[in-house]
Amino acid sequence: MRKAVLFLRSLVFAMVMAIATVIWSFVCMLAAPLPYNKRYYVTSRWNVFVVWLAKVVCGIHYEFKGHENFPDSPAIVLSKHQSAWETIFLLANLPRPLVFVFKKEILYIPFFGWGIALLRMIPIDRKQGKNAFRMVVAHGKRRLKDGQWIIMFPEGTRIPVGQAGKYKSGGTRLAIETGVPVIPIAVNSGECWPKNSFIKYPGKITVSVGKPISSEGQTPDGMMEQVEQWIESEMRVISPHAYSAG
Repeated sequence: MRKAVLFLRSLVFAMVMAIATVIWSFVCMLAAPLPYNKRYYVTSRWNVFVVWLAKVVCGIHYEFKGHENFPDSPAIVLSKHQSAWETIFLLANLPRPLVFVFKKEILYIPFFGWGIALLRMIPIDRKQGKNAFRMVVAHGKRRLKDGQWIIMFPEGTRIPVGQAGKYKSGGTRLAIETGVPVIPIAVNSGECWPKNSFIKYPGKITVSVGKPISSEGQTPDGMMEQVEQWIESEMRVISPHAYSAG
């Protein structure tokens, strides 16, 4: 019975989110002529709605810890990645507009990709290799100068609960190139919204923000090691049951 209820709740959530995505894509297009900060605000109302919808329909609540650690300066956000939930939540809930670095194919997704295309994100072609990173640095410097923050997921993909992926140093390389600190974020969203799972589970997601890590005098690998140590240590604080066997 419980599985049937979870399935029905997840189905309602998916249907309403799909309808909202179609509607909001057209709202975003109408907002295209607005100044960027207003356009970003209008677009991110979809994110606010989806987080609210997940709470009301699926029982997914959240706790936001360490908000006071956000600096009032340019920065790069490096987050744990377990679910689509944090990509939705973080865009609407951080103090500054976010710039996601993502594969360009996302722009081709109907409705969702169209809305994203109206924002100042950094789509990349991974086939370009080193040229792709040079483009990220060039665009990143402009975005940081404009007062936006860049967000990256150093593990590169969604990682199952209780596990750690290989932390790649692209985010810290960019921080050193641009001379800005990184903000580490731990999140256990996979407990409620697992990777590749249609079923959403009720519970509380914890988003925990660490203190900024300076890029001054750092190497990309050494700095990423600090980021990884903080995030993975914090994961054991916010999801102790997931690591109890280890």
